[in-house]
Parts: sequence; structure tokens; C-alpha cells
Amino acid sequence: MKAIVEADGGSRGNPGPAGYGAVVWSADRSTVLAERKEGIGRATNNVAEYRGLIAGLEAAAEVGATEIVAQLDSKLVVEQMSGRWRVKHPDLIPLRERAVELTRTFDVVTFAWIPRAENAHADRLANEAMDAAAEELAPTPASAEVVSPAGWTGARGAPTRFFLLRHGQTALSVDRRYSGQGNPPLTELGRQQADAAARYLGRRGGIAAVVSSPLQRAHDTASAAAKELGLDVTVDDDLIETDFGAWEGLTFGEAAQRDPEVHGAWLRDTSVSPPGGGESFDAVAARVRRARTRIIAEYGDATVLVVSHVTPIKSILRLALDAGSGILYRLHLDLASLSVAEFYPDGGSSVRLVNQTSYLE
Repeated sequence: MKAIVEADGGSRGNPGPAGYGAVVWSADRSTVLAERKEGIGRATNNVAEYRGLIAGLEAAAEVGATEIVAQLDSKLVVEQMSGRWRVKHPDLIPLRERAVELTRTFDVVTFAWIPRAENAHADRLANEAMDAAAEELAPTPASAEVVSPAGWTGARGAPTRFFLLRHGQTALSVDRRYSGQGNPPLTELGRQQADAAARYLGRRGGIAAVVSSPLQRAHDTASAAAKELGLDVTVDDDLIETDFGAWEGLTFGEAAQRDPEVHGAWLRDTSVSPPGGGESFDAVAARVRRARTRIIAEYGDATVLVVSHVTPIKSILRLALDAGSGILYRLHLDLASLSVAEFYPDGGSSVRLVNQTSYLE
């Protein structure tokens, strides 16, 4: 009998309250043959993803399946189970071994990555399991821990730390042309820059998640880092670069010559949009604020690598500094540079680093 196994796992905080969900479908997806979900206490996303796969394979064996198509939204688990990526993290080695052992009980097993939206059933089960894990781990009022103020700022609690990485070089950045929502790939040097940043971040460690702009130059930079860190890349559309409208692909001088009055106003006023349906810096700031809020809610007191572009990164630094719009015109960010901002639960924030590039030398 052929069956489809869909599995998902997650952690609120990474590590944090974690759980998994798995569903076994008939081959035509008309019937749910089995469901599994479980809160697993405090664990990482990847541990929960593997636990979900293991539970799904065990359930498939129990209903008598002999051929399995395993579909997951974790690229890391799919690539590792397919043998294309090495398993580096010690917590994942025994879990992969158990999953491989289970695959040998079936005649055929294939693995496929699917978008999260197509994994909704298992995702729902995993979230229910995470809810249960969070309740079990929640401190009682008597045992709740009082966190001391962080440094001289007076901010309280543990922050969400944003490692803000700009993408590597593209052909447009070589010529210093406006590169907004077009999609040029990394150059050879850009790939080298991405790899250098990835090695640095891999050595540093401590990063719980990788979140990227959807554009190829950022996603490829993020993927290099994610591979070193043993993580998946999550795409957030709100981290995309500014839409420069009719100025896309032009140099500064060409844009100024084409639209002198609008270009001059745009350099002074963040509410002004480039012609041709472009996007103002104020509009970018609004969506970047949404992305920041989502990341904080999703990952809590973890360190998150955010791979994006000049304007979104400047906008996050501006939020952390509680600065006026003029700072957007005064910050300089090199290609493949790293900046660090922190956001505390009480609303406090700080900037620890801007425009580090030493790992590129």
C-alpha cells in the first residue's frame, strides 16, 4: 500500500517549547489514515522536525504502508535524509539514524520538500503540540524568575537579537546602480562574500533561525549561512528591498538627470516615492516594522540571522536606535556586511554593531 506522510515540527524560541505533528494520507489524499502529535518540552526546531518525521514513519508502518512519499517543509531534513547534506549537529545525528532505520522497513521511501502552506494539516498538529508544551513549561507565579536589567540601558528581559546581513555583490552593485525589486544573481565575488560571511557565522554559532528577503541575491546569501549553521531559510516578503520604480537599474547620476526635482525631494523626504510606481522609504519602514514584530513573536529571546538589503537593514537599525528618518541617509552598509540590533520585551532596544566586514578580508 502506498501512502503519503506529511510531518512538521517547531519550537517557540528555538530552543523553546517544542512539538511535532504528522499525518498519514492515502495515496490519493482522500483519507487520513493516521495522525500523531506530541509536545516534547524544550527543544529546537530541527529536533522537532525530525521527531515529526519519525512519528509519521512509525504511524505509516502501523497502518501497513509499504511505499512512502514523505513530504516536509524542512529543507534541512529533506536534504539530510536524501544524503545530500551532512548532519553536523550532534542532537540530530541519532534522530536521523532512527529515521533511516525506519525507512528500511518500507519497500520504497522518497522525500520531497513542500511549502509550509501545503503542509497545513501537519503544521496545525505541530502548533497544537507546541501549545501543550508551552503550558507545561510555563512557570508558576511562585517560581517565575525575575530578570535583572540589561546593562546601563535599564532594558529588562532577554532580547531578540537580530544579526543583519546584507547580501553579496551583484552586477548592478558593481556599477552602483539602483537595485530594488529586480532579481540579479550574485556575481562570483558575491558568492565568495556570502561564503565568507557564512563561515564566520558558522564559527560564531548561537543562531537559532535564518530569515531572508525573497530576492535571489539575499536568499542565496542566506542559504550559504543556513548550510553552515544546519538551519532552514524562512522567507519573509516584507524584507524585500525598496521598489525604485523607474529608477531601477539607473545610476545615481542617471536618476538625478532623468527626474531632477523628484530625485532631489526623495533625498530629503522619506515620504516621497520614485516615479513609475516606486516605493517611499516610509512605506518600506512600515513593512519592515511588521517583519520585525513577527520575528520577535516567533523566536522570542533567540538570535536570528536576517538577510536582506540596504534599506530594510537600515530601517531595523533605525527602529533599534529610535532615530529620525535622517539616519537612513547617513548610515553606510557595505556588501555582505553584518550589523547587530537587539529588541527587549519591555520595548527597549540597542545596536551593538554596524557594518562589520572583517571576515571578508
